Amino acid sequence: MKKFLVAALFSLLAATGFAAVDVNKASEADLDSIKGIGPSTTSKILEQRKAAPFKSWGDLIERVPGIGDKRAAKLSQEGLTVNGEAFKATNAPADTKPKQ
Repeated sequence: MKKFLVAALFSLLAATGFAAVDVNKASEADLDSIKGIGPSTTSKILEQRKAAPFKSWGDLIERVPGIGDKRAAKLSQEGLTVNGEAFKATNAPADTKPKQ
């Protein structure tokens, strides 16, 4: 029983150790703590956020150069959120040329 309680306690602590960082509320240090975001990207995010908060992941991707779907997915896995939401890949079809 004692082992079970210790294991449960460690599990709870591990779960709280992975805290989400919301792009609209994060400080410079919070953003830099996300694996995959360096000082350059942090400054771009903060600059764009001054103009207006990010409405969605699509808004973030559109306004911050260097962040696309693939990078957004990785950043989301590292704990970055937009308005508390994790990135959800769009399943939009690729740009296709009409058949002739």
